[in-house]
Amino acid sequence: MLSIDDSFEVLIIGAGSAGLNAALVLGRARRRTLLLDHGPPRNVPAHASHGLLTRDGTPPLELTRLARQQLAPYPVTLHPDHADTVTAHPDGFTVTLASGGTVHARRLLLATGVTDLLPDIPGLREGWGTTVHHCPYCHGWEVRDQHLADLIPGGGDMAYHRGVLLRQWTPHLTLLTHGPDHLSADQRANLVHLGVRIDEQPVTSWDGRHVTFDDGQPLERHALFVTPGQAQRSTIPEQLGCARIETGPLAGVLLKVTPEIGLTSVPGVYAAGDMIGEQQVVLAAASGARAAAAINADLAFGDAARRPTPA
Repeated sequence: MLSIDDSFEVLIIGAGSAGLNAALVLGRARRRTLLLDHGPPRNVPAHASHGLLTRDGTPPLELTRLARQQLAPYPVTLHPDHADTVTAHPDGFTVTLASGGTVHARRLLLATGVTDLLPDIPGLREGWGTTVHHCPYCHGWEVRDQHLADLIPGGGDMAYHRGVLLRQWTPHLTLLTHGPDHLSADQRANLVHLGVRIDEQPVTSWDGRHVTFDDGQPLERHALFVTPGQAQRSTIPEQLGCARIETGPLAGVLLKVTPEIGLTSVPGVYAAGDMIGEQQVVLAAASGARAAAAINADLAFGDAARRPTPA
């Protein structure tokens, strides 16, 4: 069991793409790093990850295996646990683990991700990652030119945005607004011009091949896209008092960070990956790398500034 005697320069909470890439950068910078693996990555239901140079089409757990394997030469400790509580001190942070151990670190990187909150419609959770998708950049190619539906409850600007975007992958697209579409006249006209069908009927279920509506009529589609709500996966950001973004569809959910370095509103606490809105594998990994470089620089220049004054 890890104990308070175990002190690290950096503690990374979360071992998805962001956390793993951050650990790689910090390890190569010779920083003694603890990486807490708090469970499977968010994208584990998907058959494969896409858009990642040299690894396009690789299953998520295989990416994780390769990343862990490549950490072996570096001063990175991978520990299968998650943080329970975090206490800030002038010289860093003390973290109590779910297993009961405690550790200390000078800097903290949060990479705990988000939880997807799907609409309460039967079949969506069962099909998540196989016949129900979120990101067209991740899964659009595999269903290109097929008959698709995109479920956007409430419609509005998000429905318009998704309709225009998904039209890039197929000319056979139906927007399901699950009630009034709340589109402007111009938005509706543009979608009609693109050949996008708009259906306002309430959706009652998805069986992997058919959308069923309130009136019992099925709509056959090869796949269903949906934009879920989200919540922070960990309570640690709330414990620390990390500020959240104030505008946009995920206002009050995503953490607010300093662009390019991932510094949260709490000194010494950085964040990366899904929890700050970098929600593709390659983007999450990049945000982890940027935050790791910023942490290393923070530690290096801070130590340089505290050097003893020559006698």
